[in-house]
Amino acid sequence: MALLAALAVLSIVLGVAVGSVHIPLGDVAAILGNRVFGTALPESVNRVYPAMVTDMRLPRVLLAFLTGAALAASGTVMQSVLQNPLASPFGLGVSSGAGLGAALVIVTGLAGAVTLPAVSLVFGLGTVALVLWAAGRIDRGMSNITVVLVGMVASLFFNAVMNLLAALSPAYAQRIGLWQLGSFSMREWSAVWVLGPVTALGLVLFCRYAGEMDVMTFGEEQAQAMGVDLRRCKMLLIGAVSVLTGVSVAFVGIIGFVDLIAPHVVRRFFGASHRRVLPASALFGGSFMVLCDLAARTVAPPREIPIGSITALLGAPFFLYIYFAGRRRQ
Repeated sequence: MALLAALAVLSIVLGVAVGSVHIPLGDVAAILGNRVFGTALPESVNRVYPAMVTDMRLPRVLLAFLTGAALAASGTVMQSVLQNPLASPFGLGVSSGAGLGAALVIVTGLAGAVTLPAVSLVFGLGTVALVLWAAGRIDRGMSNITVVLVGMVASLFFNAVMNLLAALSPAYAQRIGLWQLGSFSMREWSAVWVLGPVTALGLVLFCRYAGEMDVMTFGEEQAQAMGVDLRRCKMLLIGAVSVLTGVSVAFVGIIGFVDLIAPHVVRRFFGASHRRVLPASALFGGSFMVLCDLAARTVAPPREIPIGSITALLGAPFFLYIYFAGRRRQ
């Protein structure tokens, strides 16, 4: 855990210091000390650096870290609740619903700093509510297979509608495509102030139900036999995951595979106990996202690669590895 915390700090520092303009680490420390503790700023520090650090790079890096932490913790919970190593919050339709809301706002010309994330969040949460309602009507016990299948159908349907909107509105197709791939570019402190408390509250709630999730990993029948209110826990945890993922997607767009990679990597070192796995996944996922964002803006300067492309390039082979490793064990 100490190594993960050190990795998180190192990734944040690198994310602030490295970019199209490289800022010395000493200058970064001096600028942060000046803004946080009020220490004197050395004369050797370039006068352009303070605004670049505090107004441009630091909010972007912190937002990337919070997004990675939120998605990684959400993926850990979903894999435990649905007892599926390939489960993720996006399988419930959060991303597709939020993307459809964003596409509608973009096409209608109503996109704004508040309108776009607000509408995409409402659509994402509404999609999950629809999925849970449909799964409950089909199967009163809300079995894991039913929830996953209904979520996949909803995700495919809303993605098809979103692509149809892009095809019918060529002027907005590029903007819709960029939203589908995610980006931390030009994000401000307001997004950090919203996502930070939501992520912290989500992690606290997840840790509160860590014992129930430990039991649920043994199967639905065993969990019920040990006194777990399975339906209530599922609804509560899936709802919390939906809020956490929906808020993340609302600000930065659709970013996949982080919620799949982080839990599997962390479990290899921390075991199965969710009291350790959840905070470790948040630290690893946040650091991973910051480093992916760093690669996105430094690999091909001055162009910026969409962050979703970076995570997909790393996540797709990992997805196949998990699948075929499971087949070999069986």
